[in-house]
Amino acid sequence: MSTGYFFIISAALCWGLIGIFSSLAFSQGVEPMEVAFWRACLTWVCFAVQAFIRKETYLDKKDIPLFLVFAVFGVSLFFISYQFAVKTGGAAFAAVLLYTAPAWVVFVAFFVYKEKLTWIKIMAIALVFTGVVLISKTGGNAASTISIGGIAILSGLISGFCYSLYYTMGKYFSKKYSSANLFLYVLPLGALGILPFVDFVHKTPFAWAALIAVSVISTFIANYCYYQGLKYLEAGRASIVATLEPLIAAITAYIFLGEYFTPLGYLGAVLILAAVIATIYER
Repeated sequence: MSTGYFFIISAALCWGLIGIFSSLAFSQGVEPMEVAFWRACLTWVCFAVQAFIRKETYLDKKDIPLFLVFAVFGVSLFFISYQFAVKTGGAAFAAVLLYTAPAWVVFVAFFVYKEKLTWIKIMAIALVFTGVVLISKTGGNAASTISIGGIAILSGLISGFCYSLYYTMGKYFSKKYSSANLFLYVLPLGALGILPFVDFVHKTPFAWAALIAVSVISTFIANYCYYQGLKYLEAGRASIVATLEPLIAAITAYIFLGEYFTPLGYLGAVLILAAVIATIYER
C-alpha cells in the first residue's frame, strides 16, 4: 500500500503543478489556446512512444465516434477551459473548480441515466454549489479582495464538466484500452480541435521549458503515476488521495505566484473537496 500511496501522491503533486507551469508560459507571452495546443501535442509524443513500445495500438473502429466526442470535450475543450481558468482566476482557483467533476457526474447520471439521487449526492451538489459561490467572492494573486470574474468561473466549471468525462466515458474506455492506447488516438484529434483557434507567437527557451513541463510532468508522468498507483490501491482510496491536487496547487501557487484566497475562499475550497470525498465514499 505504501508503494500505491507513493505513486498517487506523486500524481497529485504533478497535477498540482499544472497551474504553475502554465502561468510561467503565460508570463512569456504564450496565450492559453497555444498552451493547450502544445500540451496536447507534446503529451501525445510521450504516450505514442509508450504505446508503440508496449505494442498497445489496438483500435476498434466502432469506437471512433466516441473517440471523436472524447477528443472534443475531454481534450480540446478541457485543455482550453482549464488554461483560461488558470489565466483568469489563478492556479489554485482552477485546480479547485476542476474538482467539481464528481458533482457533474451525479448531475449527468440523474438526467441521462435516471440514477437515483441519494441524500449524500444531494448534499454533495449543495456543497459544491456553496463552495463555488464562496470561492467566486475572492480573487487570486495579490488582489484577493476582488471577486473572480465570470469568465474564470465559467472556464473552471467547464473544465470540471469535461474532467467528469474521464469518470464516465473513461470507465468504458478502460475496459478496452490502456491510457497510452487511448491517448495515442485521442490527443492528436484533440490538438486538431484546438489548432484553428491558436495564434502562435515566438517562444523563448524558458517558454518551451514551461510547455514541456506541463506536458511531460503534469500530464504524462502524472497519468503514469496514477495508473501505477491503481495497481496497489483500490480506485476509491486512490481518488481520495488524489484530491491532494488542489491543496498542492494552492500551496505552490502561494509560494511561487503569490496567489491566495480570503478565508471564505478557503472555506469554499474545503466544501468542494468534502463533496468530492463524500461522492467517492458512496461509490
